[in-house]
Amino acid sequence: MESTVASKLEALSKLQSIDSQLDEIRRVRGDLPEEVQDLEDEIEGYEVRVRKFDDEVANLNESIAQRKQAIKDSESLISKYEDQQQNVRNNREYDAITKEIELQKLEIQISEKKIKEAHYQIDQKKNEIEGTKNRLEERRKDLENKKKELNQIVGESEEEEQHLEQDRAKAASNIEDRLLSAYSRIRKNVRNGLAVVPVKRDACGGCFNTVPPQRQADIAAQKKVIVCEHCGRILAGVEQRVF
Repeated sequence: MESTVASKLEALSKLQSIDSQLDEIRRVRGDLPEEVQDLEDEIEGYEVRVRKFDDEVANLNESIAQRKQAIKDSESLISKYEDQQQNVRNNREYDAITKEIELQKLEIQISEKKIKEAHYQIDQKKNEIEGTKNRLEERRKDLENKKKELNQIVGESEEEEQHLEQDRAKAASNIEDRLLSAYSRIRKNVRNGLAVVPVKRDACGGCFNTVPPQRQADIAAQKKVIVCEHCGRILAGVEQRVF
């Protein structure tokens, strides 16, 4: 029984050692992976915004083309009505045609106003597109630099990390699922990622709270897996003081 618990604690300690080395490698990368992801998300947002502006400009140009055609149609009708005015039989017909001519002239004025408004909106959109593209270009340069920096750091430790990942998989396979699950849960809940710690100077190696002598004796005996009553970390072994 003692050797079984001892082997479990040894396997957990080995896994913790490997994970701590992996944590250190990833710590060196700092916030770079998150910064790269944030920049990629920001760039995607700018690209979507530019496409949206382009679509809006295209719709405005289409509206201008339709308004210009409407003006031509109105001018054609005015010419037709003016010819008809030359051949009216009475004042009532003349007034009716005159009203149609005025209506078409009003339609032309409305179309010209809408065209002017559309051109103004296009100018505004183009300014927004230019500003967005400038920010997009800046962010792309930032992303390129961040990726270079990250790739350099990853490249320096890639081989070591791969070996550690292989060692980790091997170490984890020697630990029963229930214990491995508990280990993973503890690692997530503690700030420094240390789920398995020794007792040092009569204190937990994780939270530094005092561990009573009797509890230290139980830990040293390795008859069962014992956790710190303060932080919940697994206590594996008692380091002897050197005087």
